[in-house]
Amino acid sequence: MKKNTVIVLLIMLSAYSQMTVAQTDKFIPVQGVGVLPVYHATLELKWNGKVILFDPSVDDKLIKDIRKPDIVFLTDIHADHLNPDNLNKLGLTGTPIVAPQAVADKLPDSLKKNVIVIANGEKKEWNGIGFEAVPMYNLPGAREAYHTRGRGNGYVLTLGSKRIYISGDTEDIPEMRALKKIDLAFICMNLPYTMTVEQAAGGVAAFKPKEVIPYHYRGGSGFSDIKKFQQLVVQSDPGITVRLLNFYP
Repeated sequence: MKKNTVIVLLIMLSAYSQMTVAQTDKFIPVQGVGVLPVYHATLELKWNGKVILFDPSVDDKLIKDIRKPDIVFLTDIHADHLNPDNLNKLGLTGTPIVAPQAVADKLPDSLKKNVIVIANGEKKEWNGIGFEAVPMYNLPGAREAYHTRGRGNGYVLTLGSKRIYISGDTEDIPEMRALKKIDLAFICMNLPYTMTVEQAAGGVAAFKPKEVIPYHYRGGSGFSDIKKFQQLVVQSDPGITVRLLNFYP
């Protein structure tokens, strides 16, 4: 009887071990960090044992795919970036939340004490993770300003020797084109809210990240053509690697 019990326990431990490995393997190694696409603007990075979560605005069935983060970054006030209910469901008591002031103002009182407010141009650091807030906005006169300058943040994270850019909702703005020494960039592209694949490819060609991943690529008329984006980037600079991941499972 004891022998059978031991065998059952060993099988259970093996299954648990395989499940844990499978979950860990969902992070895709890119430029020295682990990347986990969740949905649309929601993604996680894993670096040095820490999980970094961006814009957890997903429905309940995808909440289970989000690892408990060590730190959270929020970019904008729109519902596909800011979902206070999700933040509460993730159990973020004591977890730092990095956000612009406009987002911080909309957080529930229970989470406001966690917030690290940062404005465009500011640089801060938390537990070895450096981060800078960079502008994200629609160009004046291009079309209706869905995103006004200064309200939201894109981010450049410094993770060890790597610099990671998260665009947030932006057009092909001068501040993006002026970025330097970016190892990995996540670039949005969806009309009418941000930019076309041509604009996104042009911006990427200007600041030349080592690797780029399109995200936030579903708009009012469906999905942007990320394969075309890939072709345009490679045509302009074959030295830039474009990696296509599925942000819409």
